[in-house]
Amino acid sequence: MSTVISSAPPAIDLAAVKSRQKSAWSTGDYAVVGTTLQIVGENLCEALDLRAGSRVLDVAAGNGNATLAAARRWCDVTSTDYVPSLLESGRARAQAEGLAVRFQEADVENLPFPDASFDALVSTFGVMFTPDQERAAGELARVCKPGGKIGMANWTPEGFVGQVFKTIGKYIPPAPGVKSPALWGTKARLEDLFGNTAEEIRVARREFVFRYRSAAHWIDIFRTYYGPLNKTYGALDAQQQAAFTQDLLALMESRNCSGDGTLVLPSEYLEVVILRK
Repeated sequence: MSTVISSAPPAIDLAAVKSRQKSAWSTGDYAVVGTTLQIVGENLCEALDLRAGSRVLDVAAGNGNATLAAARRWCDVTSTDYVPSLLESGRARAQAEGLAVRFQEADVENLPFPDASFDALVSTFGVMFTPDQERAAGELARVCKPGGKIGMANWTPEGFVGQVFKTIGKYIPPAPGVKSPALWGTKARLEDLFGNTAEEIRVARREFVFRYRSAAHWIDIFRTYYGPLNKTYGALDAQQQAAFTQDLLALMESRNCSGDGTLVLPSEYLEVVILRK
């Protein structure tokens, strides 16, 4: 009797992947980095043409950039993330500006809201990092009302941040079978994820410009406060850390357009507006 050996790939433990991701995003203090990205949330709310009184959900909100942008437009905003410390940072920012916002711990793959609860959903560099991309997209579509809008800002594979994650992958390979977050920065992947629920998917390539004292300053800040880089450095030995740093510096030097020793580095992202069927 011959033995049949299955060639099927092993099942992906998405729960374990998510647990590691949550640990990474809870490390350091993403708010130090996130606050510098505020302009992206403002531009996304303009792209969505948000109207006062609209029910808006910020998904994977971090420290609340898109949350605050929507609240400044007199929207009825609920801000969610699965990292409580980031919600606390967003709450402090909202209180400082006198903005009324609801903050609630929630996972984008299992949103605790009824169907068609919101007029608009927003996510800036947040939902793209979920391990189960299909489930996350399904949840966004589920809680968005028919005729509503889903707006996202997602780093592209070709842009600077996309290349940073590619560089990380050289030293710490991603979990087998887990799709790259940067795929959310491509029109083709968005059509795969939302083709059945979207009336229209509009995308525009934008650039966020990182402005730091130097490339070394950027690395110091991100190594200290940005969870994925913090975890990467922590997993490498001294020799690997030095090589990783040199790779990052080379990447930045190839894209730095300051001309004066500071860092002025454009990073491409995809601005997405999805019209819900």
